Amino acid sequence: MARLSRHFFEGYTPNVARALLGTVLVRIVDGKTLSGMIVETEAYRGTRDPASHAYRGRTERNAVMFGEGGHAYVYFSYGFHWCLNVTTEPAGRAGAVLIRAVMPIDGLGEMIRNRSLASDESVTDGPGKLTQALEIDSVMNGEDLVTSNRLFVEEGSWVNRAGLSSRVGVSQGVALRWRFFVKGNRFVSKANHRGLTEPITKAYEDAKFVGSSASLV
Repeated sequence: MARLSRHFFEGYTPNVARALLGTVLVRIVDGKTLSGMIVETEAYRGTRDPASHAYRGRTERNAVMFGEGGHAYVYFSYGFHWCLNVTTEPAGRAGAVLIRAVMPIDGLGEMIRNRSLASDESVTDGPGKLTQALEIDSVMNGEDLVTSNRLFVEEGSWVNRAGLSSRVGVSQGVALRWRFFVKGNRFVSKANHRGLTEPITKAYEDAKFVGSSASLV
């Protein structure tokens, strides 16, 4: 399958977050392929999004968010696990999509071993779980997903059964329904979130998330 282009990642962040559902995240480790279909994402933007790392401007930690779209932004969360984001929008306009969950495709056995599990139950159904399963850590921070031979995203199939909700674990920006997920997929995370979970309606799809909705900034 073809990789996603720079143009894809430079789109409006909620657009990219929705469009990433059904695409395939690929990690190559020592010649082995670990991959999974993306089934859950969250969009984060810049200084107008109070839940974003970029809300208070550029820092050494979040600098990748202000660069060109299509790079990995990897950070350590709560001193416990790594989180993988893909940067979005043109250079100078901060944006990133958190990859919250994937459905394993290639290398399931290796993923299970990486997670020290006995089965695929809960192997990649959360941001920290998928980074452990796919061996993603700070070494991948800043990786160019358009050109890398270690980490990239391939085209997949458009997901028709998608839902949206507020983002998980945020106390600000709760009104923004910028969490997108594949309805009914067992690898979607079980984490609690604020706000309503609902299907994406045809009207919402037709709006193309261009910012006309009150839920977008």
